[in-house]
Amino acid sequence: MTQLVHPSKALFVGEKPFPVIPSCEHFAGSEKLIGKALELQDKLGPVFDITCDCEDGAPAGQEKAHAEMIVKLLTSEANKYKMAGARIHDHSHPLWKQDVDILVAGAGRVLAYITIPKCTTFDEGEEMIAYIETISRKALIGREIPIHILVETHGALRDAQRLAALPNVQVLDFGLMDFVSGHHGAIPASAMRSPGQFEHHLLVRAKTEVVAAALACGVVPAHNVCLDLKNTEVVMADAKRARYEFGFLRVWSIYPTQITAIVDAMKPDLSEVEDAANILLAAQAADWGPIQYKGELHDRATYRYFWEILQKANVTGVKILDSANRAFFS
Repeated sequence: MTQLVHPSKALFVGEKPFPVIPSCEHFAGSEKLIGKALELQDKLGPVFDITCDCEDGAPAGQEKAHAEMIVKLLTSEANKYKMAGARIHDHSHPLWKQDVDILVAGAGRVLAYITIPKCTTFDEGEEMIAYIETISRKALIGREIPIHILVETHGALRDAQRLAALPNVQVLDFGLMDFVSGHHGAIPASAMRSPGQFEHHLLVRAKTEVVAAALACGVVPAHNVCLDLKNTEVVMADAKRARYEFGFLRVWSIYPTQITAIVDAMKPDLSEVEDAANILLAAQAADWGPIQYKGELHDRATYRYFWEILQKANVTGVKILDSANRAFFS
């Protein structure tokens, strides 16, 4: 009997695999909020990541204790899914290296990623990633920690594609608030929320360039927060617009009620998931040669598209045909 080949081996030979990560990233700053986020993750399942925030979460003068608190939580039983990362201080802050020292040495084996904020040049991003790699080697972590880079300055936008191409970069984030603030009033405050954030020409340009740079380098583009904390319809509408008009594949959450709305908005269409499962099963049976499905021709190009749809369904909790689940995800 012929051995069936898995799509990850049949369709992307010799290529850098595109990251398969949740489409929602929830930020939490304090010990209480991180703990609640971990509890919610346990309840909802592994459908969102948690970013433990050193940059905005640590009170001035307590940066060391804050980073140590994050290590304690991430290495505890509360971190069931090992799907929590951390945002460190930016390059201009005197304690960013201390953040790295504490987080990597203490939680490097379970740290899902490290987010680097406010790069103003490519050189800053390169230096910070190199330092993270150095500390990882010294701490004998034995793995490459994924890196997320925030594009929220003029310099980072200018160097977006070079930053996305740096080693271990997994996500390119767009930071709306700091980006708007950096325009000295040229972009009105109304553009920090919808519909302005999706219509002001400077923001349309910036978001489009971030997505294009990320995808060109095989990393995930992530969209900024929605300021409306409790109206889930607004949150869902923003996430859908970011996804379908701009191509963002991940969206930030800053309030627990935003998480489910974002996850639901970013889920692939159920009918497309079903088609993806049927097409890939038939393709696998045909040893990845061309097939016909519903009167249409499909080959490796469409197989690659549908495999990514199926992976996205898997990480967002969409039900997948049992036969496809057994074939591809068991």
